[in-house]
Amino acid sequence: MNEKSNNLDMVKVKFWTLASLLIGSVFLYANFKDWTPNDDPDKVRYEVAGRWELPTELKEISAIDWVDENSIAAVQDEDGIIFIYDLLKKKVVQKIEFGGAGDYEGLAVDDNNAYVLESNGRISIIQNYKNEDRTLTEYHTLFSTKNDMESLELDNEHDRLLVIPKERGVDSDRYKGVYAFSLKDWELDEKPIFKIDMTDEVLDRYRKKKIQKTFRPSDMAIHPQTKEIYLLDGAHPKMLILDKNGKTKNVYTLNETLFPQPEGITFSPNGTLYISSEGEKNGVGTITELQPHTTLVKR
Repeated sequence: MNEKSNNLDMVKVKFWTLASLLIGSVFLYANFKDWTPNDDPDKVRYEVAGRWELPTELKEISAIDWVDENSIAAVQDEDGIIFIYDLLKKKVVQKIEFGGAGDYEGLAVDDNNAYVLESNGRISIIQNYKNEDRTLTEYHTLFSTKNDMESLELDNEHDRLLVIPKERGVDSDRYKGVYAFSLKDWELDEKPIFKIDMTDEVLDRYRKKKIQKTFRPSDMAIHPQTKEIYLLDGAHPKMLILDKNGKTKNVYTLNETLFPQPEGITFSPNGTLYISSEGEKNGVGTITELQPHTTLVKR
């Protein structure tokens, strides 16, 4: 009797062990399958290497850009303030006021200047932004609130800023153009340098009845080595990668637990990727560090 009881107990232990392993595997797959694509050697695979929960004032963080070894610049979508967040100290170490209330959605910085994009298409250039004698100049563009501008990136190689509408395209809802704002002439070229076709086959599974909602860019960043362009969609978390000539390569669904509303993206000089996400109703804003598996990065 005791032997039978022991055998039965062993069967139960094995059953529950296997069941636990299966449940754990399903949980991990369900939660992490989308944001680390690895089914093709030409695709980039990332793993979470760090994560920061931000203070209340950055709950609605709308854009980020790399500053230096330990710091990231950020804006949130209500106040004209650039926040310098120290990744090591895990806190805001500087607040740079440049404007009043608004809808600030895009940010780029270099050694001396900061560039901020509002949803109505206005670009603010803050020269010597870290110093007390900073100056502010505003430029109006062909965009308006119907375009809902959120994405801004500094293209150092060509001395220009890049922008793209989130909602309506300028000439057609089918296409969203990437436009260049010259930092030499201080004006926007009204002809896009390239267009993203909302009917492109890589976007097939994301197609919407209102075609302009298929992909809604919330921010963009240029990879420092490959020069590929990474674009976020914050409304339905995903990431689209273009080659340096603007040709679509891949689009990846992002895990909504990690990125409930991804609104900011930037790279460090070595290619480490950072994505910021606004906080949910009762959540906090976050910055997540993603390290690439360099063997899977297509050069």
